[in-house]
Amino acid sequence: MINEVIKGAMPKSWTYQEYIKWVNQLVAEERTGGPEQTKQRIDFTKLNASRMRRLDKTLTIPERALQTFKGLAEKQTWLVFLESWCADGAQTIPILNKIAQEVPGIDLKILLRDEHAELMDHFLTNGTRSIPKLVILDGEYNVVNTWGPRSKKATKLVMAHKAQHGKINDTFKEELQRWYNKDLGAAIIEDLAEMAEFGHSLYFGKAAK
Repeated sequence: MINEVIKGAMPKSWTYQEYIKWVNQLVAEERTGGPEQTKQRIDFTKLNASRMRRLDKTLTIPERALQTFKGLAEKQTWLVFLESWCADGAQTIPILNKIAQEVPGIDLKILLRDEHAELMDHFLTNGTRSIPKLVILDGEYNVVNTWGPRSKKATKLVMAHKAQHGKINDTFKEELQRWYNKDLGAAIIEDLAEMAEFGHSLYFGKAAK
């Protein structure tokens, strides 16, 4: 069962603080977390460390969204799979961390994607393991819901660009980053609250029956 695989992986999971410490060490040593020590990924690691530090300082979670998460009385573990150079993860995990800090029932844990192939093959279906993933677990590590990593609004921007241009280029990546900076995490928070509320009622409603 997949929850047994998750339980086996949990001792290797990191807190957000441990993850940030590791990323900062990578930046200081000018390397990346995966086996590919390319300049592009090293540069992304540096950029993403900066993004996370900025969000840590500036991000606030609206009270309405917090009340949604606080309404989830049961203990939950929010498990994120990602790597240091993943831009979508850099936008998302500071938000998840803020929510976890504010809501006693939520525990945020992080696993490095490339070190957990069995989980990646189960949760990431595109064959490349190239995106982060959030998996919401109950107290027994059963899967309640999955999400990630982009907001619906950001996904629409990406799909529209692909439809017009056929691929994502560096210019669009810069445009998307400016959109993220202007949005300040609002779209991600909105989607998370909606997803968490729906998944919670669906899963625990069935469990109650």
